[in-house]
Amino acid sequence: MMDDGASLPPLRDVINQYGLRAEKSLGQNFLLDLNLTGRIARCPGSLEGETVLEIGPGPGGLTRAILSAGVEKLIAIEKDTRCLAPLQDVTDAFGGRLTVINGDALKIDETELLGTKAHIIANLPYNVATPLLIKWLKKREHFKSMTLMFQKEVGDRITAVPRTKSYGRLSIICQWLCEVSPQFDISPRAFTPPPKVTSTVVKLVPRETPIYPADLKILEKTVAAAFGQRRKMLRASLKPLGGPAEEYLLAAGIKPTQRAEELSVEEFCRLSEIYRQNQ
Repeated sequence: MMDDGASLPPLRDVINQYGLRAEKSLGQNFLLDLNLTGRIARCPGSLEGETVLEIGPGPGGLTRAILSAGVEKLIAIEKDTRCLAPLQDVTDAFGGRLTVINGDALKIDETELLGTKAHIIANLPYNVATPLLIKWLKKREHFKSMTLMFQKEVGDRITAVPRTKSYGRLSIICQWLCEVSPQFDISPRAFTPPPKVTSTVVKLVPRETPIYPADLKILEKTVAAAFGQRRKMLRASLKPLGGPAEEYLLAAGIKPTQRAEELSVEEFCRLSEIYRQNQ
């Protein structure tokens, strides 16, 4: 059998054959447009000979595109047992380069499965997208890149710049740890069933070292306090952290009357370092 998936039937036929009605409880929206799946698979650059992790492959639309890009090994984590049989067909059609793990991606230690530094490419279920991203950011040294599909609201938060409505905790942590670049939006009409929101693809490339010095836990606490009351001036919103907030802000070169959304990633890192030094 050819190792290119040519023997596989169209995705709509697969869905009908195996009765794969998308389950809302699993956050499933199947992407069947081959042009779009191919475009997503191209976002990381050349995948020839690479290892890739995919989450929630469903009937295998994006899976086929990733395998067709020449990956050496694709590990897919799928929670829905109904999808295992059609994914086995994909494994057979692509010469065994696909390994499917039945399990919950939030609970699995994917780094033990990979064995080498890998790319992540995934159409993430909306209901677990952010927790999965945070999980991977904390293991970022294991990944070469992450090409992920989110609902547009989340994607906008990841890529947002200061002084915009979407700028916040997720923007700062992601941009501190990764080079972040928006790729393209996808209309609800491209999915089966169509979701109520537009989706967007974001590419994150982990930095070898964070862009500015900071401790992750303290940076997270500082940013959380600042944006917890984002309409307040920082001298007020930072009070729950303890210590002389106004003094720390001035030491970081920040006006105490500024608000969280006005600060750059670098300024938040400077401020968090002052809190760390004064613990």
